[in-house]
Amino acid sequence: MAPHPRASGQPRSPGTRRRSGYFGLVTTAIAQFMRELERVWDEHLNASIVRRDLAASLARLAAQPSVWHLPAMTGATGRRDFERFYAEEFLPYVPGDLVLTRASRTVDRFHLVDETTVSFTHDQELPWLLPGVDPTHRRAEVQVIAIVGFERGSIRSQRIHWDQATLAAQLGIPSPAPAG
Repeated sequence: MAPHPRASGQPRSPGTRRRSGYFGLVTTAIAQFMRELERVWDEHLNASIVRRDLAASLARLAAQPSVWHLPAMTGATGRRDFERFYAEEFLPYVPGDLVLTRASRTVDRFHLVDETTVSFTHDQELPWLLPGVDPTHRRAEVQVIAIVGFERGSIRSQRIHWDQATLAAQLGIPSPAPAG
């Protein structure tokens, strides 16, 4: 009986990895699926933040999507309201110099969580982020946590948590009172 190649000290051929049968294949399939969720979210961000393309922003949404910017509590639930929110309150008011710098990303089969630094000049009204606040023409750089839920590979929900206190301090506006 010949010894196992590794027992004799011989290395495996380049590019080969030992898999644990079924579990190795499942793990690979899940990893590919999670990369696909990342791709869907990145395409959504590009369509909405960079291109401001409503049709492309809506392309990979689940049947009943939702988006909420917290703590401002702006957003929408349901396809029609989501489309209206993006068309009337979000896309026309994305700052032209808005930059997203991702600090970390965590993905599982159902969710994606991005920790991002967002920087922009507050040179226009932002009804989706700071409803009722006139432009201050100041720069802001704040932490944002986006929690994205998926349903069968489509975006089901977005919960965008902004560091509102830091944003208010940088823009020189009163910090919003806590809800209660």
